[in-house]
Amino acid sequence: MRRTSLYLTLAAAIAVSAGCATLDAKQREWIFQPSDRSWGGVQSTDDMQDIWIEFPSQASGKAERLHGLWLPQQREDAPVLLYLHGARWNVAGSSGRIRRMHELGFSVLAIDYRGFGKSSAGLPSEASAAEDARAAWQWLASQHPRQPRYIFGHSLGGAIAIELARQVQDEQGTMVEGTFTSIADVVSTFRWGWLPVSPLITQRFESVQKVSDIGSPLLVVHGSEDSLIQPALGRKLFEAAKEPKQFVLVEGGSHHTTNAVGQGQYRQAIASLFRLPTP
Repeated sequence: MRRTSLYLTLAAAIAVSAGCATLDAKQREWIFQPSDRSWGGVQSTDDMQDIWIEFPSQASGKAERLHGLWLPQQREDAPVLLYLHGARWNVAGSSGRIRRMHELGFSVLAIDYRGFGKSSAGLPSEASAAEDARAAWQWLASQHPRQPRYIFGHSLGGAIAIELARQVQDEQGTMVEGTFTSIADVVSTFRWGWLPVSPLITQRFESVQKVSDIGSPLLVVHGSEDSLIQPALGRKLFEAAKEPKQFVLVEGGSHHTTNAVGQGQYRQAIASLFRLPTP
């Protein structure tokens, strides 16, 4: 109890001395870790087209620009997927995962949020990332109005995907991989998670409270060896969702390898849940 009181006192002192705005900014830096770098260095995206999406932002009050990568199918009637990446690495760092979703039959648009890669500069937030995802979704709808459209999010991108799916009415399905119930729940799984820091969290990403608002089929995928986001959080998120839904546990999959290890399971789940033929 003494240690708890000490940390609470320190946290309160930091919040008061630094100010709420600084506390919020530090959390945004820690959660998003925005970067123009790719996972493992330079990733080849030569087979993908650069896409630019411009839109007026209510969050910033100015015109913003998103950079995306577009990997189309040869079939014009192929389903279209919006890919939302996780923290730390830019969109090129997800090139392997983008190609695997393409191999499952989707034309894929993957975007960088503001603050990542070549998109507009700035420190991302829960609100701005949601706005970016919505802008990308509207771009897809305008460019491919006749194709069925799906949403995919990995890790932090899964929380952004759930927020988007609850906002829109024209998605045919939503997929999330290695994602969580809330930032507070993720923090509670850390070694120092016993500290009562939840009231200080400003970027909450309360997906567990939003997921029941999704009106399309939901696929939740998690790796059994995910040490960053525990599989129990993925299962809890799945349980909070409404039918139709499906949970896939990929044995041996880590936070970064589940998509590759579980490609066959993805194929089966997409066919059974979304009724989509896969190549």
